[in-house]
Amino acid sequence: MPHFEISTDKSKLDFTVIHGFISNTYWANNIPEAVMARAIENSLCFGVYRDDGRQVGFARMITDKATFAYLADVFILEEFRGLGLSKRLMQAIVAHPDLQGLRRMVLATRDAHGLYAQFGFTAIENPEIFMHAWNPNVYRNNQVTQAN
Repeated sequence: MPHFEISTDKSKLDFTVIHGFISNTYWANNIPEAVMARAIENSLCFGVYRDDGRQVGFARMITDKATFAYLADVFILEEFRGLGLSKRLMQAIVAHPDLQGLRRMVLATRDAHGLYAQFGFTAIENPEIFMHAWNPNVYRNNQVTQAN
């Protein structure tokens, strides 16, 4: 069984793996490559790698590293699920020095509540205070520019 490493070194990220997975998800279907690249550039990213260097997982935190963070784009490739990698990834995220002492961390998930609950995430108790501007079809309708 291979060993796995979790790293925040962006030079190790395999953009083809990341975009290939994220662009086929329910949350970012058809995300343009330029948009995904900009998202990675402006986030604290975590890659999960086999001992041969192959990237098998990813997550990114959108954060000011002082008060707030939003966890996004978390995945483990299907063939590597069931090995405890999502838990190891979450342990690395919540222990990261830049994410200590934050007032709030949030995320959105359709199906992984059990995983995130193990790391202190709970349903929002007062959702009426939250608002959002949501455009779920932004990538499908070409409403986003390909470059800055």
